[in-house]
Amino acid sequence: METTLTDAEVYQGNCPTREILNRIADKWTTLLIGLLAQTESRRFNELRRAIGGISQKMLTQTLRDMERDGLVRRKMYAEIPPRVEYSLTPLGKTLCEPLDALRKWAQDHLQEVRESQEAFDKRAP
Repeated sequence: METTLTDAEVYQGNCPTREILNRIADKWTTLLIGLLAQTESRRFNELRRAIGGISQKMLTQTLRDMERDGLVRRKMYAEIPPRVEYSLTPLGKTLCEPLDALRKWAQDHLQEVRESQEAFDKRAP
């Protein structure tokens, strides 16, 4: 059964799209999608080393959540030692373009935002 939502419904507290927006607006999710978009697949420790500041627990939880949402595929290889690789699913790849646009916007406007923050902080009591 397909559900059709109006644009205004996303602003309602009980709209199911809120859960999806929370996932893709999460900083770790956006960084992981960006990294996974660069290569076919990556191992857990590669991801951990590439993303400064993420804990092992947070990386594990974010990857699980992304896998549950159908954004990431986890592939385990029956080897000694075990090897696990993560890659974007076709659904996950659909987020690359919009998230890349946000990344580019952040880079292009970083200086303006910082100047605004400094001006605001000077006015604060």
